[in-house]
Amino acid sequence: MILTVNTKPYGTVQVDERQKINFKAGLFGFEGLREYVLLDGETQPWYWLQSTENVNAAFVLIDPFLFRPDYEMDINDDELNEIGVKNPEDALYFTIVTIPQDGSPMTANLRGPVIINREKRLGKQVILSDQRWNTKHDIQKELAVSNPKKAPC
Repeated sequence: MILTVNTKPYGTVQVDERQKINFKAGLFGFEGLREYVLLDGETQPWYWLQSTENVNAAFVLIDPFLFRPDYEMDINDDELNEIGVKNPEDALYFTIVTIPQDGSPMTANLRGPVIINREKRLGKQVILSDQRWNTKHDIQKELAVSNPKKAPC
């Protein structure tokens, strides 16, 4: 089935219903918004998580392992069970990106990753207790450290 969704980055678009993700608890700060669609960005490695309930609630996502190969998520099994994830390969893992308007560095929230069950299309944002990860990791700086030959984002 095809859904029509009003989006912040692309205007009104048609998406496959398999792109629809339900967040039972919403995202932190957006707990009242539970229905989203996962959209490819105009270029890789970016994605959009767009609320279907509020066109202004759209989040840029990136796979954290692209710029932090050492990233580890020690997530409680109960939290993963809430969205039906039994094996790590059952899920997609993202971090929310902040792109400041003032030209400061683009950052990723490694403290609060977004986990999506691939099959059930259920999502959850979790908070990690590992002190190595914070809410503002400079993506380009860390990409340069982890892979100096790779072009900046």
